[in-house]
Amino acid sequence: MFKRLFQYREFLSTSIKKEIRGKYKKSFLGILWSFLNPLLMLMVYAIIFPIILKSPEKNYVMFLMTALIPWTFFTTTVTQGMSTIIANGNILKKVYFPREILPISIVTSGLINFLISCIIIFIFLMITGIGYSKYLILLPFVILVQYIFLLGIVLILSSVTVYLRDLEHIIGVVIQALFYGTPIVYSLSTIPERFLWVFKLNPMAYIIQGYRDVLYYQQMPDVQGLVMLLLVSVVLMMVGYQIFNHLQKHFAEEL
Repeated sequence: MFKRLFQYREFLSTSIKKEIRGKYKKSFLGILWSFLNPLLMLMVYAIIFPIILKSPEKNYVMFLMTALIPWTFFTTTVTQGMSTIIANGNILKKVYFPREILPISIVTSGLINFLISCIIIFIFLMITGIGYSKYLILLPFVILVQYIFLLGIVLILSSVTVYLRDLEHIIGVVIQALFYGTPIVYSLSTIPERFLWVFKLNPMAYIIQGYRDVLYYQQMPDVQGLVMLLLVSVVLMMVGYQIFNHLQKHFAEEL
């Protein structure tokens, strides 16, 4: 796989750029939407939870921002990634290239948009007086875990969706349910001890909490949990590639 990706590195680079530009094609504000989208979402949640629902968290905007922006990276990438093979069906039938370039492009372009959105977090950390800590050095590790985890998921979903179109609707419901099962709008400390084991089964709970520990709480994240998730993500990526490689043989027929 790596050999083919190296051979087609220019096509991969072009595909990533196309995904980034295509997201804001014919948009007046263009790449600025990478900043505006998370800010608009934060405005809504920042009104509902601390004011209406009386959230006890101090500096709730930052508490929410450090979780909601990584979560948006996850949901956007999964949603776009699972339909990328179907969306590029015409190209697949006409031109040969390693098919895995399509899901890799989606995940990588999503990562770039996420990194742009992170500028908002860094700005607000300064404005709110929270600042930065030495644990910020662990942020790239948390990002790496999420990237590999997403790559495994997208490789599987993008290939299976070609044969099972209903999967898009099923995953949409699963993502909505997972939102409330992930500590985004609330803290892990509010969960009763007897239910914590349920949240430990959710990979995104480790990732979101990792971002929040590094950026908001400014403390050492659960490194052991993240390392375990990294190993699981690598295995998931390898299994995902095997599934993708097996199913791609009949993509053209299904499309």
